[in-house]
Parts: sequence; structure tokens; C-alpha cells
Amino acid sequence: MTQFINTNLKKNQISQYTMANKIKFANIQRDSYSKKYASEKRDNKFIKWGVTNDYPNYLIELFNHSSTHAACVNAIVEAVKGEGLTSDKEFALERANKYESWNDIFNKVALDYKLFGGFALEVIWSKDRSRISEVYHIDFSYIRAKEKNYRNICPGYYVYDDWAKTHRMNTIMDLDDIPFLPIYNPNTKIDEPKQIYVHQPYSPGKQYYPLPDYASGTKVVDLDQEVDNFHINNIKNGLTPSLSITTFTNATDDERQAIEQMLRDQYSGTNNAGNLMYIDVDDPANAPVITPINQNGGDTYYTTVNDMVVQKILTSHRITSPALLGIKENTGLGNNADELETAYRLFLNTVVLPFQQSILSCFETILGYNYDDITLGVIQKNPLYEGELNGETEVVTSQEADVEEIAEIEDKVETTLE
Repeated sequence: MTQFINTNLKKNQISQYTMANKIKFANIQRDSYSKKYASEKRDNKFIKWGVTNDYPNYLIELFNHSSTHAACVNAIVEAVKGEGLTSDKEFALERANKYESWNDIFNKVALDYKLFGGFALEVIWSKDRSRISEVYHIDFSYIRAKEKNYRNICPGYYVYDDWAKTHRMNTIMDLDDIPFLPIYNPNTKIDEPKQIYVHQPYSPGKQYYPLPDYASGTKVVDLDQEVDNFHINNIKNGLTPSLSITTFTNATDDERQAIEQMLRDQYSGTNNAGNLMYIDVDDPANAPVITPINQNGGDTYYTTVNDMVVQKILTSHRITSPALLGIKENTGLGNNADELETAYRLFLNTVVLPFQQSILSCFETILGYNYDDITLGVIQKNPLYEGELNGETEVVTSQEADVEEIAEIEDKVETTLE
């Protein structure tokens, strides 16, 4: 019995050896999602943002290719901007630089803050260094941090519009050719007339770059655009195979390609949907076999995936009611006026207000150098109501100012709107 088992083992080993020489298995490399993580790694004295130093570009790609995600971002940004900035010193908002007002800067900053999790401003001091002369918005995707010094402080940021180029070209970045701005510090304005003000809330595990508040949902946003891409390619190529056509012509490679191209030209694409298929053969024996292929519930699967994706994207943006984006709910909940008002108030207080207060606080820090005790606010209109603005307009400030101060700003806003 023992000898019999050993013999079988040898035969199995020979068989496995023979099959191993006939069949070769290759490890096919897949696109790893880890490449899209917001990692921070030192590279030539600056810190890469992402594995390939293009994490901001990835966030921009998500924004441009996911309709649900873009709707969420745009809705929040519009709510943050409200009806614009207001102040107890309105003249201070008229000019941020030679070309823009502070409201223009505010609009750009609101989008950067939501999209990237932070924003950056170039601060230019006057020639005599007595005041801040100009402030410009800097696209947050353009900045990369210089390595922290021995005091664990980032001394400044390099500003460049194509950081991914070095990865694509496999070249080393010459930092001497990249503009560098030291961090904003009024104490060093004499030697540093141009500085960069960077606002980035604390993100656990991150030392140099922030994370957007929807960071945990980037995978599902990525899935959303991939599902859309899958469907559009299926439709453009005649959907997934619904017919199997077998011919008996013993055609050559060139002839098979010609037949395939003919079928594609005649029947693929949405424009040919519902067309009549006509085939002519010289002999019934050569007639092709046409076999329908069932979809096996694929439509239901992708509908379920789509519903899951939409809900998770909304959750990552902390939007409790899809109706706030104009998305109808099948449950019927959250569609009446009272529930919609409650959802909107929750949206304002938990999502919009923190963004507004952070931006206003930063603006007050900069403007406060030129104008003592300046108070900024955002005119917040409730879009759920139509008609007159008076009574439906609020002023959001960066802090809880005293009641008299807020009342003065509200009176000024109401006078402006009348």
C-alpha cells in the first residue's frame, strides 16, 4: 500500500511538472489605490504631496468627473460665499490688490478650502513696511512645503503650477528655479516683503498638508466616476455583449477582422439601436449561429451600486438631505417645508458655518494689521424662501461678537438691501 501511494505521488509530481511547463502564469499588476493616498514624503528638501506628488490634481480630477461630488462641493461653496462679505469698515473690502476686491479673493478661497482642505494667500508689504499693500490668492494645488527646521516649523512654501511634471519626466526638481515664499510673519517683514499665509486645519497624522473634510469618501467618489466611465464605454461600444455570432467560413485573420468591422459599423452604437439585422450567405450550412446572451440582473446591480455611491458621497460631505441639492428622495422624507428647513439649518450650522468662521478669522488677521478692530461677516441668505430678502438674511461673523455690534452690521446690511 505504501509503495502504491508513493507511485501515485511521483505520477502526480510528473503531471504537475508537465503542466507547469505548458502553462505559464503571470502576475498582472493592477492600478493600486495606494497611489492616491495623501502621503507626505521628503524629496530634495521639499515635501511631496501624495505618492507621485500630485494628490491635489487627483482631488481636482474627482471634482471634474463626478457629478454628485461636484454638486456637493458647489452647493457648500455657494453657501459659504452667501451674498458676500460685509464689514463695519466696508471701505476695507473694496481692494485686496490692483485687480481684485476682498470678495473676489473670498470666492476663490471658499472653493480651495472645500476642495483641498486649506487655502493660501500671498501677502505683499508696502515699501516702507508700514502696512500690507496687496493680497493675492494662490491656487492651493500649486504649493509644496519646505522641510521643517529644527524648531519643527515650516519656513515657507514653493509655488509651482506643474509639480507632477517631474514625476512624469523622471527628473529631479531644481528648487532654485521655483519661486519660494516664507511664511507670513509681520516680525520678518523688513527682510521678507513677500510672504505666504497658509491656513490648514489640524489633520491627524499630517505635518505639512491638510485633508479635505470629505477625504474618507474619495474612494467612493472615484467609484462614481468609474461607474459612469463603465456605462459610457458600454453604450459607445454597443453595451455589454447581448448576442453571440458564430460563423462557419473558416476565414483568415484579415477576413475575420473585415467581418467584425462590418458588424461594428452596421450595428454598434446608440444610433443603430433597434436596427434590422440582415445577413446573406451562399449556403444554409454556412448560416451564422446567433445566440442571445442574458444580462443576469446587471441593471439591478448597477442601480444598487449607484444608490450606494450617491448616499456615501452625501454622507462624506455631511449633507443630511439630498433635497438640498435638488435630488428627490424615494422615501418621501425631507421633502416638506418643515423637514427641509430643519435639514438646511443643520447644514448651515454643522458644515457651512465652520468654513465661514475659519475664513473670516484669517481675513481679519490680515486686514487687522491695516485696520484696527475690524469685524467681518458673511451675508447669509436662506434660499428656501423667495421674495424679499429682509427678514430672511443673517450675518455670520468669525466670532460671537456682542449683540450691539452684530445689530449694527445687520442694520447696515438691511439698509443696503432696501
